[in-house]
Amino acid sequence: MREAVANPSTTPLRVKLCGIRSQADLAIALNAGADALGFIVGARHRTEDELTPAAAAALLATLPPFVSSVMVTHLQRATPIVELLRQVGATTLQLQDAIEPEELRAIRNALPAVKLIKAIHVSDGNWGSVAGALTEAMAAAPLVDALLLDSRTADRIGGTGLPHDWSISRRIVKSVSKPVILAGGLRPENLQSALEAVRPAAVDVNSGIEDAAGNKDAQRAGAFVRICRNLSKLPLHP
Repeated sequence: MREAVANPSTTPLRVKLCGIRSQADLAIALNAGADALGFIVGARHRTEDELTPAAAAALLATLPPFVSSVMVTHLQRATPIVELLRQVGATTLQLQDAIEPEELRAIRNALPAVKLIKAIHVSDGNWGSVAGALTEAMAAAPLVDALLLDSRTADRIGGTGLPHDWSISRRIVKSVSKPVILAGGLRPENLQSALEAVRPAAVDVNSGIEDAAGNKDAQRAGAFVRICRNLSKLPLHP
């Protein structure tokens, strides 16, 4: 069967800049032209970018129209996740850790207007098998609006700065009917290769656009988004 290819003129590559933790970070992301900004609230694993619900809500209040807000959380139970989302006020919820299907359904029922993204960790060795990543993606896809393919380490489930095997990510893109967001070790230096290998619907970057102090870097953020815009003619799937 011939693979369906979306019309690139009607399916632009979307760009999310994650780990926004200050007004300076937010301004850099907006000036770079990001479509969506990610705010980490409710962390259970190592991250330097966690915000309190109040701090995240204050940053979201300054977003201009047409820029999406994404609350990224490590929590795994519906009730505290829903409570946090309502405090923060984001329009999209990214579930970064493992979560049971019944919890996903409870979140969907409680927040019907909120878009749901489920992270899938594409790895091998100690952090899950390749087959496991594909199985998890296939199981989660009907329950969410998009999948995010990320890397992980012993203590981080995002923001690792490490790429994973993009051929596995490409297999997942071709196997699911929902939009797929590519993350994990992306940076301006490898972005074009990643896009050509995976052909995702969107990309997500955090540490790859930071300076040595862990703050968002205007030049790197701008370069990252420009690469995405210049490659808008790639045939994207779905």
